[in-house]
Amino acid sequence: MRFRDILEIDYLLLLPVIVLIVFGVLFIYSSGVTSAGVQVSSEYIRQIIWASAGFIITIALSMFNYRRLYNISLYIYLISLIPLIYTLLFGYVISNASRWIRIGSIGIQMSELVKISVIILLARYLADTDHNKGTFSRFFVSCLIVFVPTGIVLLQPDLGTALVYIAILLTMIFLAGVSMRYVSFMVSCIALTGFFLVLPLWQSHIYRRSIPFMAVLTNSRIVAIAVLFFLLIAAIALFGYLRYKKNYFFWLVYSSAIIVISLGVSYAARIVLKSYQLMRLIVFLDPNVDPRGAGWNIIQSITAIGAGGLTGRGYLQGTQSHYRFLPEQSTDFIFSIFSEEAGFIGGLLVFALFLFICYRLLVIMKAVTDPFGKYICAGFAGMFTFHFVVNVGMTMGIMPITGLPLLFMSYGGSSLLSTMVGVGLCISTYIRRYNR
Repeated sequence: MRFRDILEIDYLLLLPVIVLIVFGVLFIYSSGVTSAGVQVSSEYIRQIIWASAGFIITIALSMFNYRRLYNISLYIYLISLIPLIYTLLFGYVISNASRWIRIGSIGIQMSELVKISVIILLARYLADTDHNKGTFSRFFVSCLIVFVPTGIVLLQPDLGTALVYIAILLTMIFLAGVSMRYVSFMVSCIALTGFFLVLPLWQSHIYRRSIPFMAVLTNSRIVAIAVLFFLLIAAIALFGYLRYKKNYFFWLVYSSAIIVISLGVSYAARIVLKSYQLMRLIVFLDPNVDPRGAGWNIIQSITAIGAGGLTGRGYLQGTQSHYRFLPEQSTDFIFSIFSEEAGFIGGLLVFALFLFICYRLLVIMKAVTDPFGKYICAGFAGMFTFHFVVNVGMTMGIMPITGLPLLFMSYGGSSLLSTMVGVGLCISTYIRRYNR
């Protein structure tokens, strides 16, 4: 560590992070106050401890040369999978999900920490293959690195965190220059799978009328016939492409593959996903389908945000949280409490702080000459952005409830510490931006 490294710290990145953490502690405290003014939760104390530890980790990693992670990235990745698998098999179960390892009274969510090892290994691989930017093998191996932990996380089950891994992958391969054919293929598969998954739910719970077409998505025999039909089209088109080298044959294969994957995965998802996870998708479409059950959280969250008005009710003056109308109010719905008490202006401030953090990460990526450091920053930028968009969108009712925390603000040690590790590594790349 050199003294000039301390002077080189990107304080423009660190300052908004600290402000968001302070906001988080204040409103975690507020979430534990009842309507009678009694503090019934000590979560804010634990959050202060984790925030202090996280700040120390960030400064320590800023002084640490991130390049040392390059040679050991594969070992970090493989070792991190061991406790993730252990969590799946023997983890502490809460709400029918095995996502935590218990150490005394402390619960560690390994899927949060594994994000770091995934970003580091993927950054190394993308840096090593920078000379073969658009190859299929580069895309395939990148997917393999991410899909292994993603599959384990899905089995826990934790759909929200699994989607974060996909967001990290898409951000990194896009900025690494992987062919847009492959990036758009993955995006199209995800979008169409979501559409095929939601459409029958909409038909059965909201539209409530029989639509013959829906059998293509729900009847196992018809799904199998449809998949075989499009596989046949893909096989014929592939033969035509290999024989005649015409682009329209390629796009037939491309489109057929998207439909086959989307049909298969959406059908499997309806079987694998828990009933409460499917219900979250239904109430996203219309919370009033089950206003006192699955739709309660969204309705109360929207009520809280709307009640804040322009300037808010004032700190500790919110009603939705203090009357305990809002479940998970210190974690998933911390933004709802913040918006009720700080209003639209406070919400805009949080938006501005996250936007500035993403801007600083883009500045660092542009300044860093080392591809390994550049891709590390890209991974964490994708992670921060996805968490923010999904969590805030969820509280506003414009995104499905996935259980993703609002980084820096939501209560939770695993999430906060992994996020601060990311900030520290990004600052480390900034300090050494001219070194390769």
